[in-house]
Order: sequence, then structure tokens, then C-alpha cells
Amino acid sequence: MKIKLLFILFSMLSCVAMAQNNPPVVKDIHIGETNLPIVFINTLGHEIDREERVSAYMKIVNNPEGLNYDDTIAHPGQTVDDEGYIGIKYRGNSSFTYSAKKPYSIKLLTDSYENNGAKRKASLLGMGNDNDWCLLAPYNDRSLIRNALSLSLAEGYFEYVPKTRYCELILDGIYYGVHCLTERVRTGAGRLNIKSPGDDGDKLTGGYIVCIDRNDEELTHASKYHPTNTAGEVFTDKTIWMQYTDPSWDEITEAQRAYIDSRFDAFEDALASDDFMDADKGYRQHIDVTSFIDYELSTEIANNIDGYRLSTYLYKHRDSVDPRFKMTIWDMDLAWGLPDFENIHTGYMTDIWTYKNNDAGLGTKMPFWFDRLMQDPSYVAELKARYATYRQGKYADVPAAVDSLATLLTAYGAADRDHEAWPRWGEVLYQNYYLDATTYAEEVAYVKNFAAARIAWLDEQLGYVPATITSPRHREPRLQAIYSADGVRRGALQPGLNIVRFSDATVRKIWQK
Repeated sequence: MKIKLLFILFSMLSCVAMAQNNPPVVKDIHIGETNLPIVFINTLGHEIDREERVSAYMKIVNNPEGLNYDDTIAHPGQTVDDEGYIGIKYRGNSSFTYSAKKPYSIKLLTDSYENNGAKRKASLLGMGNDNDWCLLAPYNDRSLIRNALSLSLAEGYFEYVPKTRYCELILDGIYYGVHCLTERVRTGAGRLNIKSPGDDGDKLTGGYIVCIDRNDEELTHASKYHPTNTAGEVFTDKTIWMQYTDPSWDEITEAQRAYIDSRFDAFEDALASDDFMDADKGYRQHIDVTSFIDYELSTEIANNIDGYRLSTYLYKHRDSVDPRFKMTIWDMDLAWGLPDFENIHTGYMTDIWTYKNNDAGLGTKMPFWFDRLMQDPSYVAELKARYATYRQGKYADVPAAVDSLATLLTAYGAADRDHEAWPRWGEVLYQNYYLDATTYAEEVAYVKNFAAARIAWLDEQLGYVPATITSPRHREPRLQAIYSADGVRRGALQPGLNIVRFSDATVRKIWQK
């Protein structure tokens, strides 16, 4: 009976929100039909908090035919991807502070906290089976695609990249816009599949996830090496901090903490030493070089100003599996030309090395790692070879990847609804960032132009010569790409709903029998 009553609450989109949980500017928007999954959250009268989770109830609608409806009374029997209790709180640092649309951290529960609900796991929208999820909330990124673009491009190169799926959120009957349901960088069979550490023997050696970030947790590890600028001057007042992510700072044992601290110190000592390029004494015994190259390339191509210094994840298997540190990516919303910050942060620039950005006035600095690695000719040669692999693979045409995501968000009006709920054209966003774009199409064009210019500069720096593309002889609009309703590119029209983009940027919906 309880679940049935909650289902009725989800259906009543005209209901008044039971708590003022940072609602959008425009609150009377209805979806109608959408090609994105719909996430309904009922806060059960709770105020969502930044520090402590509160009980809520979540239902995700995702129909196999590709269209979903917010009116569950007029459209009964829709396919439910997942339904049940959750613990929810706000998440993020700058993404929380400088964004009107807030991101959320979600843990799946068997019942409410009030009824002693336990953790449960689920494979949401086809992603890894787990308990721990994020609802990221692109806001300052008015294209809505920067994070999703980076994560989708990185898949297949790293050992693990968090998966993400677009959705539209309805919270307490109010439309909250486009969000990204996303995996968190955590251990588990459905995520980064490494075993939890013990306190002795091989078990003590792994697995761990740590993160270079702010000193905002009760236990963090300070690097022995202060950051430097490009002139080699040391920022003696700045410290690089390593956070304990998994196990977290409040779960890690003293033995585990001492072990991972020592391995981190050994890596930095080797990299800072005069023998850092030596195959046996240097850094290569401590890191998976290809993994570090993948991190550098993903960060540099997107010019992610948070890269290297914030949300920078390292992880380690047990020594019996692999004794070296590896990396993955996260938090790419301030990339691909965002932001400007009155020329302080250089995020809009296409002709700089991001790893040298300690000169740019950023309060939190980057470790010396990649500046040092780039002094090794062997590392640079491997970087260039890996870059060529990227450019011949998923990074062959990044503007086309941007178009694919934009098509997904515009085919049934999701991007327009988001900007109607959270009006921000012409407004100054994220401190001093702004663009001249006044429409979603112009914002997407900016991202595409930035990507093309950035990659052209990196091609020159890394000695890659792209294949020549012959321009078409005529300029008549032509079929450019075909996508399924959920944004998967197709080679030809297929039975069911097809979303077709033409060379003049127009989009048509074609139903093929």
C-alpha cells in the first residue's frame, strides 16, 4: 500500500513541493514526451542537506521503445528501470557553490532511514550494479555536454571510466531539468573491480583509491613536494593533498593508511630523483605509464582547468595483480573552453599546456608530476604514439561527437526545457565566465569550434598529421547522421524511431516500419 501511495504522488505533477529544495526559476514546466529517461524523486517532506542524507523515494521510467512520459496517469504501464527508497544529499564543491541547479549524491536503500533501511544495489539504466550514484547537474555548462563528452570519449582507453546517462529530473512534482545519472569512482564488481585491502600480506597492498584534491577532510596525506611554476619557483605556501577515497578517511585502518602513504611517497621520491628516467630506479616501477598518459591526453585535449589538481583519482590493485598506480578521469564540467575567468584561468585558450597552469592564478595547485614526466624523452615518445591512436580512434572527429550529444538533447526538447527552467542566456555564470551565445545552437557551436582549434594545436605540438578530408562539391543539405532515440549512432535507418541530422543542422524524426 505504501508503494502504491508513493506511485500516486509521483503521478501528481501539479502537486506543491513539500520542501523548498532549491527549485528552478520556472516551476510549471511539463515534459510531455522525451527520449531521455525520467527520474522521479519524492523527498517525503524532507529538506535536502549538503552534509547529511535524508530519506526519499525514487522511480526511473525508461521505456524500450525510446519515448518516456511524465504523465504516468495518461500513460500507465511504462517500463520502470528502478524503484525504491534512497538516501539523498547535495554533493560537489564549486559545482554546488556556483550553480543554481544542484547536483545530488544518492545511495539506494531497501527502506527509508526511519525504518532502518539497508543498502541495496541496482544496475541503473544499464550501468554497473552498485549502491552509490550521482545526479550531476550541468548548469554553468550551458551546452550540458562537457562532462558526458569527456567520459564517453575516454571509454575504451582507460581500465575504468565512470559511465553516465542523461535523464530529466522531476523532484516533488517540479521539473528540475537535465541531469546526468553517473557512476562514482569507487571499488566494486560493477565499478572499478579491485579487491578491498586487508591489514597484512598481499591484502595490505590493495586495492585503494586516492584523490588529489582540497584539504577538506579530517584525514589527508600531505605531499612532501610543493608545487612549482614554469620558471621552477616553488610555492612554499601551497601543499598537494591526497585524500583517502576508498577506503574513505573514516574507514581506512592505521596499517592501510601507513602503507598507501608510503607507496605514494615512494612514487614522488622516484619521480623527483636524479635517476627518475632510469628503468629500474625511476618512476616506471611505481606507475602504469599508459594510464598516466591517458589521463594527460584526456585532460589536455579538453583543457580541463580542474585537471591534475582537483578530483584527480589514482588507484592501486594488490601487488599480486599490479603494483603500480593507475589513473581515471572525473569532474570534466569546466573543460572544452569553459570558463574565461577574465583571463585568469585560461580555460578558453586553445594553445597552452594545461599541466603548466600553475602560473594562472589558481588557488589549488597541481603536483609536479606531469611537468617532470614531460622531461623524459621516452615518456614523450609514448605520449605522441598514444595521441596518434586517439586521433585515429574516438578522437578522430570530436565535433561529430558533440553533435551526437546535442542531437540527443534537442530531438525532444530536453535542452530547451532545461534552459526554460533555469534561464541563463546572457547571464554571467560561474564568477566571471560568460559567452556571447544567446541560443543553445550557438553554445554547441562554441564547444565544437573550441574542440577543433584545441586538437589542431595539439596535432602540431605532438607531430600528428591528420588525414586530408575532401570537401563535398555541393552545399545542399544532406543526411549527416542517424541516431536512435537514446543517441546511439546508426549506419542506416532502422525499424522504429530514427533521429536524423542534416548538414544544415536541422533534425527530423523518422519512424521506419
